[in-house]
Amino acid sequence: MSMNIQRRISYKTVLKSTAVAGLAAVLLSTGVPEHVRQSYADAVKLDAPKVASFADVVEAVSPAVVSVRVESRIQPAADNGFSFNFGGPGFDNLPDDHPLKRFFREFGGPFGEQGPKGKPAPRGEGRLRPTAQGSGFFISEDGYLVTNNHVVDDGAAFTVVLNDGTELKADLVGRDSRTDLAVLKVNADRKFTYVSWADDSKVRVGDWVVAVGNPFGLGGTVTAGIVSARGRDIGSGPYDDYIQVDAAVNHGNSGGPTFDLNGQVVGINTAIFSPSGGNVGIAFAIPASTAKDVVNDLIKDGKIERGWLGVQIQPVTKDIAESLGLSEAAGALVVEPQEGSPGAAAGIKSGDVVTAVNGEKVEDARDLARKIGAIAPGTKTELSIWRDGKAETLDLKVGTLPQEKQASIDDQQPGAQDQMDQTALDNLGITVAPSEDGNGVTIVSVDPDSDAADIGLQEGQKIVAVNNNDVKSAADIMKQMKEADSKGRTKALFQIETQQGTRFVPLPVKVG
Repeated sequence: MSMNIQRRISYKTVLKSTAVAGLAAVLLSTGVPEHVRQSYADAVKLDAPKVASFADVVEAVSPAVVSVRVESRIQPAADNGFSFNFGGPGFDNLPDDHPLKRFFREFGGPFGEQGPKGKPAPRGEGRLRPTAQGSGFFISEDGYLVTNNHVVDDGAAFTVVLNDGTELKADLVGRDSRTDLAVLKVNADRKFTYVSWADDSKVRVGDWVVAVGNPFGLGGTVTAGIVSARGRDIGSGPYDDYIQVDAAVNHGNSGGPTFDLNGQVVGINTAIFSPSGGNVGIAFAIPASTAKDVVNDLIKDGKIERGWLGVQIQPVTKDIAESLGLSEAAGALVVEPQEGSPGAAAGIKSGDVVTAVNGEKVEDARDLARKIGAIAPGTKTELSIWRDGKAETLDLKVGTLPQEKQASIDDQQPGAQDQMDQTALDNLGITVAPSEDGNGVTIVSVDPDSDAADIGLQEGQKIVAVNNNDVKSAADIMKQMKEADSKGRTKALFQIETQQGTRFVPLPVKVG
């Protein structure tokens, strides 16, 4: 018995002319062409439609994309701090004719004095060994190329492999850990094919992009996808502003470019979302606008100098804004200024909210970090802040961001609290006692069903201020709660000190 069937095929393309690709257009069709109708007995045979292809883009940009191989020094055992102790004098103090010393001289050991068969073992910087591989791309015909900092980090020698298999040595020009960017330079008597930066401000969610790189060391691999989000914060640092790309990007693609259909670099692949460790189709790229400025500075100076305010900050949530009398949840809340920092010198205090820099609105904590970081050290700057329910301005000179360091807070030792006077603040769901050092009050217990527990308060933490006023007793806390209530506020801002640092949390005002 013969049965005719009808299959419906939809063709869709995006009309887009491109400088490099000249991609073809495809029409959206929901009709059923006659040549598709067939019986089960017939073989399927379609007239192939003209569909969009990335081949022209890939052909044009591939010579500019490279694989990057990194080698690091193996530190000799004598330099790695390795030592033995057998309960008596240190191993280094054993007599030279001791059997153990003779053994390690012959076969190599912590002294690095002799290798096998009595040959001298390597000393000094040690031997080179492969430690990493990634991707990169040329941005100039004279051999400057871009990759990720985490690809070249701790590397001592770098090899660039071109798409035709040519291997060339490269030197490290500079790197920046905060944006995860690095620049290498190949010195060769030739001109390299290079690519240019795109204007990523014009990139829209849904645009096609093409990633070219070196996943798993395979080299010259091409994948395509779309831009699925802008401005992603993945928690890697204060400069997070990633383009999310839904495409197959894997380990080894790091440092490789993501191109638009004009063959220009939209971003640099730097991270993937991967619960399993493999590709799940979600990748994050550093925007071209960020990379371009950093790369230019690295080529010029070999390093990045950023402005520095020197304050610990956190986001302003809706509840925090309400507790401070702010009309919107925007700006950056100052948790603590670092001693000797430009911010401290200018008079910034804990509990201030930085709302603008040189008249430009601060959207959130990350925005403040980016704005200050973009200001040249030594520049006079005006900060707009919100303090004690009103707006103020501060003038300061931006400092130079030092090497990464974190302000530490002495570990709290909540001991002997049973000997202190304890007061239950039933409305808040906590019991507190004066701190041994006289600074704030220590939380002795937290009702697990309370707002305090929901917001993360724990036994042993300290409440040092409420609504930016120091507190030393339960009575001080209730006084600030009542004052907030008299101003019609539903939240009060608590400054909490823990072993990990200081933070602000809003709690409901309950005075009844």
